[in-house]
Amino acid sequence: MTRPDDWSIPPAEGRRWDCLALGEVMLRFDPGEDRVRNARSFRVWEGGGEYNVARGLRKTFRRPTAVATALPCNDLGLLAEGLILQGGVDASLIRWRDHDGVGRNTRLGLNFTERGFGSRAALGVSDRANSAAAQIGPDEFDWDRLFGPGGARWLHTGGIFAALSPSTAETAVAAVKAARRAGVPVSYDLNYRASLWDSHPDPDAARRVNRAIVDDSDLVFGDEYSLAACLGLDMAPAGSRATPMDDGPPSTAAALAFAAFPGLKGMAYTLRDPVSASINAWQGVLHLREGGRFASVARPRLEVLDRVGGGDAFAAGIIHGLLAGSGPQSAVDLGAAHGALAMTTPGDNAEASLAEVEALARGDQPRTRR
Repeated sequence: MTRPDDWSIPPAEGRRWDCLALGEVMLRFDPGEDRVRNARSFRVWEGGGEYNVARGLRKTFRRPTAVATALPCNDLGLLAEGLILQGGVDASLIRWRDHDGVGRNTRLGLNFTERGFGSRAALGVSDRANSAAAQIGPDEFDWDRLFGPGGARWLHTGGIFAALSPSTAETAVAAVKAARRAGVPVSYDLNYRASLWDSHPDPDAARRVNRAIVDDSDLVFGDEYSLAACLGLDMAPAGSRATPMDDGPPSTAAALAFAAFPGLKGMAYTLRDPVSASINAWQGVLHLREGGRFASVARPRLEVLDRVGGGDAFAAGIIHGLLAGSGPQSAVDLGAAHGALAMTTPGDNAEASLAEVEALARGDQPRTRR
């Protein structure tokens, strides 16, 4: 029987990165308290579901990370690279695309995101078609080198990247298969976006691709909705779903996932119950095939400034805990605390220290520090 803390992670000695993220990096335009439709100025952040995890692992948890992505060779691409470097993430794997001057051949994905407030929900407006990252193919990276001796100890990728195009789907499958061959654990965030998968030329692509990736993954992030939409798993009937206050046994969703994917070791997700755009219930849950269910403390009224990136920060905390070998309960506590702090600052990423995350995970009161 596999121990709950046995993830067969390659040792850190001689490895360049603790985690490699495969995904798109976009520019996020934040209108602050305004709306996109009437904004006269925006703050600009870099972000992406997969990249955010690598950035959180680097900035908060001080782990060496890298991102495998592509950018256009123009000033917007250089801006994104500069922001990646400011985040401490290794940018040496970026693939640069020649730019024709107007974006016909390639471009940088843009995301305009309102934070929401009170009864006004958050709003995202994407402008990302034909991006440089969407053109990544499965042979652009030497996967055996990246996951072999001297490479990465962990791979993280997600369903947003896989859904960008047929070639990114093939790339994600190739990456996770190479990591599995090399004995490197893989985490995959289903992160279902119907708008992306619905435009795929193959109507069955979402389930076919996601099932192929999860089949070679060790840890999956996804709620019941994502598991049903991406993997075709029959979820429990209405009313049996876990709630943020539920400390019960492993859910039907986890049991179905483990039965369908024999190589899967863990499944994690956040439980959110929006009271309003500014107040959410918040809890993190980690299910292990061998070891049961681990839940963070439930925060029934978490105040939210900017909810974007909370789930990615949760994933970073979970992965850090597993890399550290601190045990599943510590991992889910750190993940939930990191995600909660990420939603207290603007932008996709937590600007928090490890000490702040650990203090919140312990339940320390947020007293002023002088």
